[in-house]
Amino acid sequence: LALLLPLFLLAFAVAAVRAARGADLVHAHWLPSAAVALLTRKPVVAQVWGTDVELARRVPWLARGVLRRARVVVAPSTVLAGTARGLGARAVKVIPSGVDIADDIGEEDEPPFVLFAGRLSPEKGVLELVAAADGIPLVVVGDGPLRDRVPGARGFVPHDELELLYGRAAIIAVPSYREGFGVVCAEAMAHGRPVVASAVGGLLDLVSDGVTGLHVPPGDIPALRAALERLLADRDLRRRFGDAGRERVRERFSWAAVTDSTLAAYADACAGPGTTR
Repeated sequence: LALLLPLFLLAFAVAAVRAARGADLVHAHWLPSAAVALLTRKPVVAQVWGTDVELARRVPWLARGVLRRARVVVAPSTVLAGTARGLGARAVKVIPSGVDIADDIGEEDEPPFVLFAGRLSPEKGVLELVAAADGIPLVVVGDGPLRDRVPGARGFVPHDELELLYGRAAIIAVPSYREGFGVVCAEAMAHGRPVVASAVGGLLDLVSDGVTGLHVPPGDIPALRAALERLLADRDLRRRFGDAGRERVRERFSWAAVTDSTLAAYADACAGPGTTR
């Protein structure tokens, strides 16, 4: 497969140049795509997501060449924006992923349970959550290399089914060690659910500690358990956090807000270097 990489990149570049002939700009998602997009000789908006930035730290000289030439760099969180600047990006905008706002807030199950949704891998902190939630009702949705070590994991479920789980859960736990944005966290808040999240990456932008949920240090099992127990013991607090989180998502992470910010980034890119608003 490694031997096929040059052919893949060549085909990708040819396709990108052809597709961009009538375009005003190229919006490239993921750093390697931005490198290809620069070949089109169009203004480039480079979107970084997290995994690409982690890889870029290993070859910063290569990342700098791409990020400096992009007219605008878009990052989904403040932390990733700072990392992009450190790698040479000049005009950087923080534009989160948009999420749908649930029409109705569901009723919690009784007894209340904690929900985890995501890849079952070490960086997601799922084993720490299993340990912290010992004796607490826990529903785990997702798959990955740690599934055999997560009792009762349900595997991947259709998104409609996941939304029903958001509406029935008392708390959503996002105990990641790193998170470029945190779509599960945003979706949970859009369903009016409080979130217990690690104080890392995009989760710092999403969860306002003590207002929409609780932050805990990544990997701190006692702190994670204490946060879960605090919320499970106080239904009114869960409701306050959930209402505040839903309003925060409506104001900052709705599709309307994200679309407006993205169109503004396009206008800046087309206007030329040094013209960001």
